[in-house]
Amino acid sequence: MFNIDKFGLKIAQLRKRADMTQFELAERLNLTRQAISKYERGESFPDVSILVELADVLGVTAGELISAGEGTAGETRLLEQIATGQIPQSGTASQDILGIAPLLRPSTVEKLTVNLAKEGINLSRLTEIAAYLSDEGTQRLLENTDCAGMTPEMLEHLLPFMDYDSMCRILDKILNGEMDWHLIKPLRVDRSLIEAAVIEGVLPDEALKFR
Repeated sequence: MFNIDKFGLKIAQLRKRADMTQFELAERLNLTRQAISKYERGESFPDVSILVELADVLGVTAGELISAGEGTAGETRLLEQIATGQIPQSGTASQDILGIAPLLRPSTVEKLTVNLAKEGINLSRLTEIAAYLSDEGTQRLLENTDCAGMTPEMLEHLLPFMDYDSMCRILDKILNGEMDWHLIKPLRVDRSLIEAAVIEGVLPDEALKFR
């Protein structure tokens, strides 16, 4: 996992080596001194779009600066690619995405997960990555995930990142026999949909007790 405390310490060391104050560094980057202070204390991480400029001002390469965070080789390589404007199109491991996802904008994480959506992703990884995606991104991954092992607890974890339409699509999978019917319990869908399915014999009477 990328360590923003060590990354911040590297910024502070390089700034002092360059004999710059926090105000001077902030001015060079068109930021506030408070922002620089938070970076150095590991309280926040710079927007990835300024990492190359930050490294240049501090007299190092983007790769050298990023490696100070002591992420895995995959996380470091991925973050450097994004910082230099390269969104990897293939071969990106979900674990590497997850390791740097807290540092990225949701739109960037979305781009990184396009191939995961095509290739499929396991349920446990999906529940972790969902926190960094939009509802649409979560649904895209969910539609390409083998949901056979989905539990009510996993679904509960995903629900805050899903809109109503996404929940209805989950219900459709349940009604089509693709997912366990017990998963309707955490779904926040209209009771009338459940009642209709029970009347049609698609769901057992017990399903009504969950609502």
